[in-house]
Amino acid sequence: MSDIIVVKCGGSIIADLTNDFFESIKELQKNGNKVIIVHGGGPEIEQMLNSLSITNEYINGLRKTTSEVLETVEMVLAGSVNKKLVSLLITSGLKAIGLSGVDGELLKATPIDEGSLGHVGEVTEVNCDLLLNLLELDYIPVIAPLGLQETGQKLNINADTVAASVAAALKAKHLLFVTNVSGILKNGSLIEEVSVEKVQELINDGTIYGGMIPKVQAALSAMSAGLDEIMIVSGKTSFIHIDGSLSGTKLFRELEVV
Repeated sequence: MSDIIVVKCGGSIIADLTNDFFESIKELQKNGNKVIIVHGGGPEIEQMLNSLSITNEYINGLRKTTSEVLETVEMVLAGSVNKKLVSLLITSGLKAIGLSGVDGELLKATPIDEGSLGHVGEVTEVNCDLLLNLLELDYIPVIAPLGLQETGQKLNINADTVAASVAAALKAKHLLFVTNVSGILKNGSLIEEVSVEKVQELINDGTIYGGMIPKVQAALSAMSAGLDEIMIVSGKTSFIHIDGSLSGTKLFRELEVV
């Protein structure tokens, strides 16, 4: 099997993905990589919950998911957002297939804290065989972050942690977080790599600010799945150099000296 690259697209960037982004995905494939995309859908979920007058509550950054909220989350994530991204990929000449973590027991999950969060889960097992079979057929699996409990109960899962779990399970070469900028910038210039240990310094001195803070924090929390490095890349411009290397900011762990 070729190298696997997992790409995480937040819900807010999907509408802004440009032709350059899809060309970069093609380049990844031409360079012998297999691609998996995991997506979120926060803004669309918020909009739908508001339009249906359903209470929307966050606890420690996670959306409290009652049965009513879950129904809306599933409709948006596995429905409109997933199919929108799949259709954009297909229109760009790529083979893509949409899945939620429920399909084929792709993501087995368990509740994080049913008492306070409701139907919010964390991944306990990834059906690697299903993904590998789809990759072998040259499909790009496009995954909506829902999982399935042993009881058959569906669970809402944070998309960042799904991307990290999939990347870790498949021993992916890279996990890319797609944003609306080319990476972490300092005085307008791209910081090509930064250690996990230095990230907090960059937040404290204001280099990392605004919407980039949660993106970086999401990348860092994803690294707790056992990944040694993650890249933040742009969904608006090409993220591949002519030599095939990736353009963006690499977050990495400093190796402990024994």
